[in-house]
Amino acid sequence: MKRTFRAVCTLAAAGLAIGLTACSKTADKAADKAAEQVDKVVTETYEVTYEVTGKGVDSIDFHGGGGEAMKPKVETVQKPALPWKKTVTLRGIMPPAVMPVAADTSGSEVTCKIIYKDKVLKEEKGQGLVTAGGCVAVSPVGSN
Repeated sequence: MKRTFRAVCTLAAAGLAIGLTACSKTADKAADKAAEQVDKVVTETYEVTYEVTGKGVDSIDFHGGGGEAMKPKVETVQKPALPWKKTVTLRGIMPPAVMPVAADTSGSEVTCKIIYKDKVLKEEKGQGLVTAGGCVAVSPVGSN
């Protein structure tokens, strides 16, 4: 009886070891795939086009691609000629953003757009004495 018990325990231990090895390999593959997806999201680049139309715009701030993903460098154009258009390359989860600022005593009208692959990701309109609006979208990387 001791031999039978020992044989069963040995077989059970061997089966457990094989099962754990199989689980370990499956877990490793899943972790590798997850790491690849994170790497892609962090390093992949994408292009967006910002458009601003209207009247009375004093400046335009926008994410131009520099800085860190969650702390992008903001670039500024003073006294832009309208309509204004700029295509930039952003990286990873960096959000595309364009923020026109207008202060006109006779009123201002401003529309901003963020375009990715011919699709409008975000569009906003504003009017009035002071318009400090903007368009901020979510990065399209990783959402495909």
